[in-house]
Amino acid sequence: MPRHEVVVVGAGIVGLATAHRLAGRGHRVTVVDKEPTLAAHQTGRNSGVVHSGLYYRPGSLKARLGTAGAASMVEFASRHGISVDRCGKLVVATDGAQLPALDELVRRGVANGVPCRRVDADEAHELEPYVSALAAVRVESTAVVDYVGVCVVLADLVGRAGGDVLLGREVLSVEDDGRGLRIGTSGGELRADRLVNCAGLHSDRVARLAGVDPQVRIVPFRGEYFELAPHARHLVNGLVYPVPDPDLPFLGVHLTRMFDGSVHAGPNAVLAGAREGYDWRTVRVRDLADAARWPGTWRLARRWWRTGVDEVLRSLSQRRFLESLRELVPSLQSGDLVPSEAGVRAQAVDRSGAMVDDFLLRRAPRQLHVLNAPSPAATAALEIGDHVARELEAVR
Repeated sequence: MPRHEVVVVGAGIVGLATAHRLAGRGHRVTVVDKEPTLAAHQTGRNSGVVHSGLYYRPGSLKARLGTAGAASMVEFASRHGISVDRCGKLVVATDGAQLPALDELVRRGVANGVPCRRVDADEAHELEPYVSALAAVRVESTAVVDYVGVCVVLADLVGRAGGDVLLGREVLSVEDDGRGLRIGTSGGELRADRLVNCAGLHSDRVARLAGVDPQVRIVPFRGEYFELAPHARHLVNGLVYPVPDPDLPFLGVHLTRMFDGSVHAGPNAVLAGAREGYDWRTVRVRDLADAARWPGTWRLARRWWRTGVDEVLRSLSQRRFLESLRELVPSLQSGDLVPSEAGVRAQAVDRSGAMVDDFLLRRAPRQLHVLNAPSPAATAALEIGDHVARELEAVR
């Protein structure tokens, strides 16, 4: 394939990993992002977990790229001196009704090639003495990593390969003039042969700017976190997760020991008042109107309103949040929780109201749009980058 000028929109981990892989294939790459810093949104505000591939439907892109990414991300971080800790994860069933779902997780894990096994209550308590469990799934390969540190290294590698990372450059227009793409930004116009959209929370908007109907809308869900106070950190050795609801793309409130020794608790999942709405006070009319005009938003709300109400109540009440955590670690007390930074998940919702579960890419002439890249996108970022680079070679 001839050498191309490629513009990648988005300096989160997926955009930077894609740029790195494209540069490795000989392309001249420019990354643009409206923020003044790398990894300003989803990448810089997640739990840092390198997921193993346990949860995902066998045969899906998530399963294939996530399982491979669990190895490649840890290897990349270790090779470049980025903080990483392979601490392992325990997914615990706290009542008998959860045991069939626990067995389904083991089945999926085995099908996806994940090193996992079912353990009984005694072994679960040996691994996590303060956790309540009738049974659990143990995953040794789960790790935590400094994803912002990964992004810093990726940006440096793009630069060394002759590319550019232009921050503070919002994309305002995309036009195909027959000879290539003219990309208008807040810092001036760029010319490119190809465009790759990895804009995360704004990926559907960038697609529409480029004349592409994304057939989905990004609906933002805020995930709110607490941390365990230093005196309570001994209650968790690694990562402790509940058995997730298989009908939802969220994993439930869980506990994560980070590479610096802190323990994050959360997140919940509430509809955010803005695509970058990290608290209840942040509301943007344009973002709300965009969601309200999409029929899938209302169909989603009708189907999941009871779950939504529960999540809102948990958001507004630290006591309810604590009750969810105490299902996993009963000895937690109110004084053990300290508020922490929230994140927002870019969830693609289709016209029917279904939350798109798998990674979603759409091609257009000279363009490739990554329209859904939720967890485990950070884990799988290097593999997604490879996949996007190969897909781009089919774009004309």
